[in-house]
Amino acid sequence: MAAQPFEVISQHRCFGGSVGFYRHEAVSTACPMRFAVFTPPRATSGRVPVLYCLAGLTCTEETFMIKAGAQRVAAELGLMLVTPDTSPRGLNLPGESDSWDFGVGAGFYVDATREPWSRHYRMYTYVTQELRSIIEGHFPADPDRTGILGHSMGGHGALVIALRNPDRYRSVSAFAPICAPSQCPWGRKAFTGYLGPDLGKWAAYDATELAAAVTDAASRPPILVDQGLADQFLPMQLHPHLLEEACRKSGLRLTLRSHEGYDHGYYCISSFIEEHLRHHAGLLKG
Repeated sequence: MAAQPFEVISQHRCFGGSVGFYRHEAVSTACPMRFAVFTPPRATSGRVPVLYCLAGLTCTEETFMIKAGAQRVAAELGLMLVTPDTSPRGLNLPGESDSWDFGVGAGFYVDATREPWSRHYRMYTYVTQELRSIIEGHFPADPDRTGILGHSMGGHGALVIALRNPDRYRSVSAFAPICAPSQCPWGRKAFTGYLGPDLGKWAAYDATELAAAVTDAASRPPILVDQGLADQFLPMQLHPHLLEEACRKSGLRLTLRSHEGYDHGYYCISSFIEEHLRHHAGLLKG
């Protein structure tokens, strides 16, 4: 492999494999970015399936690795896990740290088109192109066996990326995703700030809109979504019923599971992460 285009921050032995945290100068965001990788023990003998795990508002590349409890099962299944940061950082753009749901920690996995965000807040391109190029070029990841998972804002990102790139992501799942960002306060705030008032641009990053427009549903992978019914953000922000309706109309296979008493946090994710990892492994190994 070529020389590493990234700096190793730290590496840790974990379930026979390793968790590493890395930093690099990203071209797509024109700033330093961080990411983390869990490499399973099976990777010592060849390339393995890779699952990108996108975190939610206020999170970093560390959040999923530390809180989800995913490494034990990923090691068993031979899955590589990759977690990017949720936004550029350290840019000192005006207003980037004024609120927790826009700017730093809230990139929404879009390519911004409005100033001052358009040069740096290009998380869609970062995740789908630049980060993938690094992972596939410098880690034992199989590019033909790639899936994506996310939580909340990251669930929105995972669904959008999978729906827009069906030839590049063979599996997809989400925990408590923002299913219809064009129709909720979080999404309207982010899309207005990053993309401007053009609703056509919004539709390109709205999972419900994308799902409704699918015409080749039979060839798409099944979607798994878990939603806690005690989630404080469910009524105003998440709208899984709109995604369910869109999938029903287009014929996309969606399994939407509701869980009484579970909230929006990582206690819910850690309770059901094994089922998500097995969902992805079945599709990526099949």
